[in-house]
Amino acid sequence: MTKGNTTKITDELYRYMLDHNPPLDAIQRGLVETTYATFPDVAGMQSAEEQGPLLAFLVRLTGARHIVEIGTFTGFSTLSMAQALPEDGRIIACDISEKWTAYGREAWAKAGVADRIDLRIAPALDTLRAMPAQPHVDMAYIDADKESQIAYWEELVPRLRPGGLIVTDNTLFHGTVVDESATGSSARGVRAFNDHVSADTRMESVLLAISDGLTLSRKR
Repeated sequence: MTKGNTTKITDELYRYMLDHNPPLDAIQRGLVETTYATFPDVAGMQSAEEQGPLLAFLVRLTGARHIVEIGTFTGFSTLSMAQALPEDGRIIACDISEKWTAYGREAWAKAGVADRIDLRIAPALDTLRAMPAQPHVDMAYIDADKESQIAYWEELVPRLRPGGLIVTDNTLFHGTVVDESATGSSARGVRAFNDHVSADTRMESVLLAISDGLTLSRKR
């Protein structure tokens, strides 16, 4: 096997990349910094800084108007996608924490996009199963508990319109996908999910080495 790219992402190169991407606005930056300051032990659950502009780019690229997000945390990814939506676009944001999402609510209001976000505090599978069964979702972002990813996928794919997009975060999961000694439930969940996605003929998918691994899946 020939590995085509051997570039190592140093801190200097990472900063260079961010400097050449769309910058975060003041509200996005404030939310990112507040998350790290307030929840230092779990701030890694926040989508990486470069993923905000990427998610917004994908919203505009697909012309998405109806988005489902599984795992909102403090709302950085939600904010990035909502800002890229047209005024009549909507995100159903699924999470189970009032505490974490309260920070998102504040930022969404400051950014003037709170009316585009329907936050549902409940198990995500319950929210998904209560949605219309016919294809109507333009884009989905999965960034939640890894053990349930296949279940989320199976609820989302039938509801995704042809040409619709599912973006899944952490699909390399800190390198544990190739570490057989990593037997935790999250590592097993990600490995099983990746195998499930690559075998699903309803979708075409690519797994990219962006941040902790990002899989883009388009419905055929």
